[in-house]
Amino acid sequence: MSDETMGREDAAQDAEACAEALESLDRIALGEIAFDDSIVDAQDESEAESEQDAGDDAAPAEDEAGHENSESEADDQPGSDTDEETVLLDSLPAEDSLTRELPGLGSAPAVDETIAMGDIPLPSVPSAREAEVRHRKMSPKRRNLMVAGVVAVALVAGGAGYAAWNGYQQEQAAAVAANAHTMMSVQIGVHAAGLDCSTGSKIPVQVSGQDADGSSVSETLYVDEHGRGIKLLPGDYTLSIAASPIAADGTIYTVPTTKTQVTVKSDGQDLSAQATFKLKVPSANTVTDDQIDAAAKYAEEGGASSAAAAKVLQQAATARRDVAVNAVSAQKAQASRDADARHKATDLYQLDIPVEWYGKVATWQNGSTLCIYLGDDANTSLVTLVAARDGETFTPDDGDTVLGTVSLGNGYTVYASGPVYPYVVPQTINGRTQDPVSTYPMDTAIELVELTTGNRYTYSQIKNDLVGKHGNADAATKLETDYLAQILLPSIKAQD
Repeated sequence: MSDETMGREDAAQDAEACAEALESLDRIALGEIAFDDSIVDAQDESEAESEQDAGDDAAPAEDEAGHENSESEADDQPGSDTDEETVLLDSLPAEDSLTRELPGLGSAPAVDETIAMGDIPLPSVPSAREAEVRHRKMSPKRRNLMVAGVVAVALVAGGAGYAAWNGYQQEQAAAVAANAHTMMSVQIGVHAAGLDCSTGSKIPVQVSGQDADGSSVSETLYVDEHGRGIKLLPGDYTLSIAASPIAADGTIYTVPTTKTQVTVKSDGQDLSAQATFKLKVPSANTVTDDQIDAAAKYAEEGGASSAAAAKVLQQAATARRDVAVNAVSAQKAQASRDADARHKATDLYQLDIPVEWYGKVATWQNGSTLCIYLGDDANTSLVTLVAARDGETFTPDDGDTVLGTVSLGNGYTVYASGPVYPYVVPQTINGRTQDPVSTYPMDTAIELVELTTGNRYTYSQIKNDLVGKHGNADAATKLETDYLAQILLPSIKAQD
């Protein structure tokens, strides 16, 4: 074969290699490209040895061919590069040949331009074995052309990937920056019994801290009874209640002194787990003018729908407080009158009728003797108090029992005596007296037992269990003496 013919075949192979490299770009994944230089070098050495052996066998033939062939080869050699280019271009099929009919298939059907890309069959990818065989048969020059094409594709793909990643990073940074300058709605926890911000004022919340830009924040925001109404830029803040809201009925709340640290990150964030404030309702009579004025100030500045609405709420709060103060004053005045009425005094001692007895008993006195009796029945005494000099013997009236004593510290002792009703009444009701019904009607019997025992036991318990039908004077006596020692005897003092 002549050198010219061989040059044309090499040029055709080079063109084919370039075409295959370009056609395979869509099939080759960059992550799958790997070259083993040692394999390529070994293949190059093997091909070189084969060419040398072939050259040795052809040497005698070349000698026989003579000097004319050598000159012919020398004359043809300089034009090989141009010939390769010419052959490469001449070997390309004419334009009409690209659209010719395939034998046996007839004319190709018209292509629907709307066909989906998924319906177009992709070129088949050779198996690993076929690729290896093709690689071994490929000339070094052809392989180099394919490698160059793949590297070029990798560089282009790498540049595009870097550009895409850089664009994504910029988009993310822009999103974060935009988020940092967007007001976020957050919710906190509040508890204020009876508060309805649609008719009353909202709760003023003092907010201080720093937003995501590093700017300082100090402002008052308002939330409803559900803790909604705060809008802030992302950042770290301290929250506290600035003043009390005012309910529609004028209720003023106790302002909690707690402060809470929160971090605002996203819109609609629920901070009630970190920031919850409890506003308690104090006694209306303890509310001060300063508290009402502070609540009205914040209501006017944003807590109420208008300044006029804030003024109405302030008037309601003042009226509610004044009513409570007047009620307390009236109660104190009545208590003072009651105390005067309960307070009794003799020439040697003074005492207060027990609150539990007040309104149910009356008294009479003679000198240093004071009798406390049931209602309007002066014949049914509960207890009689008599002062005797220290050392003198005291003897109670018939049927009475000494229920306790108090030393006045001025040379006198007060003796308290009377019937042991927890014992006498059950015995009477159980028929151990001649005329039980006329002596103690049932209502009277129950009241006497309650007044002398403080109703620590029900009448039925005393009648049936504690005392019983056969009576237990000691147990009944202890009930009464213990109770009188608690409610009556401590109030007995020497006269000033």
